[in-house]
Amino acid sequence: MSNKTEEKRAELRMRLIDVAEAQIAARGLGGLKAREVTAEAGCALGALYNAVQDLDTLVLHVNSRTLARLGAALHAACQGAGEAPEDVLQALAAGYVAFARENRRLWSALFEHRLPEGVETPDWHKRDHAVLIEEIIAPLAHLRPDLAGEALIMRARTTFAAVHGVVQLALQGRFVGVPEESLADEVAALVSAMTRGTHLLRAGTGE
Repeated sequence: MSNKTEEKRAELRMRLIDVAEAQIAARGLGGLKAREVTAEAGCALGALYNAVQDLDTLVLHVNSRTLARLGAALHAACQGAGEAPEDVLQALAAGYVAFARENRRLWSALFEHRLPEGVETPDWHKRDHAVLIEEIIAPLAHLRPDLAGEALIMRARTTFAAVHGVVQLALQGRFVGVPEESLADEVAALVSAMTRGTHLLRAGTGE
């Protein structure tokens, strides 16, 4: 394949991702249609499969872009949080709430999308999910010096899942979810409870 052909394919791939991202942001994941994407991108339907394999892979590319933006937002949230690990975790939680509310449909697509049964998630997309926990690890390590390696990563995942669950239920309007206007305060209260529990645990072990 010539460089020229590869450049055109890369340009088309980027155009398709741009269109799909805009459509998901406007209508949600359920509103994404292959024919509408290719029509807006100015190419034939078959060109989508040549450029990005299929519609599911196109969604993965959009989701990876969203994850990169989310990672940048969480990193920025840490910058003015001070050095206390509790403050960093609070800043991360607040940043996560803000991103989810401001990018609701794209954020939802991260967790709504499912690949067909038997199709494995590509390694490159799995790696992109690291941004969900990588900023949590350092402050958590200060709070729990007894944890290291896989145990620390597992606890970071649990911490993320706790916050994410509250956010998801609220933004989906579930009956058991907190009202959206109370979401930021309730997430802050949850993080505070988790860090207080950590202090009590450490006190109980004499640390």
